[in-house]
Amino acid sequence: MTAHVFVIGLDHFHLRQLRTIRNAGDYRFHGLLPYDMVVNPETYPIGEMIEQGRRELSAAGVPVEAVIGHWDFPTTALLAVFRRDLRLPGPGLAATLIADHKYWSRLRHREVIPESVPRFQSLDPFDPEAEHRVELDFPFWIKPVIGFSSQMVYRVADAAELHRALSGIRRGIGRFGEPFARLMELARIPADIPAEIEANHCVLEKPIDGWQCTQEGYIQHGEVVVYGTVDSVREGPLDSSLSRYEFPSRLPEAVRARMVAITERAIPALDLDDTPFNVEYFWDRDSDRIGLLEVNARISKSHCPLFADLAGASHHEVAVDVALGRRPDFPRWEGEHRVAIKFMLRRFEDGIVTRVPGEAELRALEAEFPGTRIQVEVKVGDRLSELRGHEVYSYEVAVIFMGGRDHGELERRYRALVEKLPLEIDKEGLEA
Repeated sequence: MTAHVFVIGLDHFHLRQLRTIRNAGDYRFHGLLPYDMVVNPETYPIGEMIEQGRRELSAAGVPVEAVIGHWDFPTTALLAVFRRDLRLPGPGLAATLIADHKYWSRLRHREVIPESVPRFQSLDPFDPEAEHRVELDFPFWIKPVIGFSSQMVYRVADAAELHRALSGIRRGIGRFGEPFARLMELARIPADIPAEIEANHCVLEKPIDGWQCTQEGYIQHGEVVVYGTVDSVREGPLDSSLSRYEFPSRLPEAVRARMVAITERAIPALDLDDTPFNVEYFWDRDSDRIGLLEVNARISKSHCPLFADLAGASHHEVAVDVALGRRPDFPRWEGEHRVAIKFMLRRFEDGIVTRVPGEAELRALEAEFPGTRIQVEVKVGDRLSELRGHEVYSYEVAVIFMGGRDHGELERRYRALVEKLPLEIDKEGLEA
């Protein structure tokens, strides 16, 4: 019997990932809300998104047995709204908002895992005295309490950098703050959460550095399960920009086990249940300290092809099973490769895109480098600094997934592929 699964912002790439899961033929996957409305739009009209989603679900003509998503805010919150409407399993809206809010979630985690939480504070960037209300010593990170992909995230070393960071944040923070405020109106925020620290605030926190990784897992009926750890490698100024994800993790097994133990306390503290999640950590080798960066109440879309390469199926399988109330049986390690990496091709200076590979050129490169999937993130005429969704220190221009025997082989093949990738960015035309 076919089960109907609705996926917020479904695109062709992730539909292919969904079709790798066990018994994929038993499911019909339906898109819910247009991709362009959900993924990096100019604005997030939350009321309109909710009403349109409700109309699409009621007019589907089939039973809605599960609603899932893999995108960042506001997808996690929209999932909670639609599931509440349909009485489907999943965390409540207040829980997803607490998980998404970088200050609120820090407050909860300080109660249960204080040893893994850096010193932090909130700050209203619109306060005329904001620069004088900083309680932390330099350096520290400053970021909006709602955001993703390192947007408007600054590492601040002195008063001048703080001034520039606050100026940049004030220009862009409303893009996430306004939709979050609308969602707060629909939720019952618990009494221990300071609702006055809403989404147009920042969080400042002392740096946690070292070996970065992400644990993928789920919580079901209160039980936390971690099924994989993916390493994150950074480059560029201040090591601020993600350059690749590597799977499986090369962290010592004992360190990963300690992270699992922290995760088992961190997830319930956010009132999350019946949802997949991922938790980002740093391990400082010198101090042997583990620091928790953040929790996301969803699978990581970036890791889907990595699991498909090693486990034989995207971890969308976990999202589907949990949404249907089934116990996941994942991973099974039935993939073709022993190591998989997502490479993020970045540029660290502005420029105008003058050439991108065509579809035939991309398919030819993928055939020349088996086990490779290439996604170009820009188009001819784009000025990198004007693209929505880029981080402060770099611009992501392409993503390359590779599977193979070992890390060394994949790094060599990646360098060879980039040399042949017909992607050209000109900085000479910036003055025009």
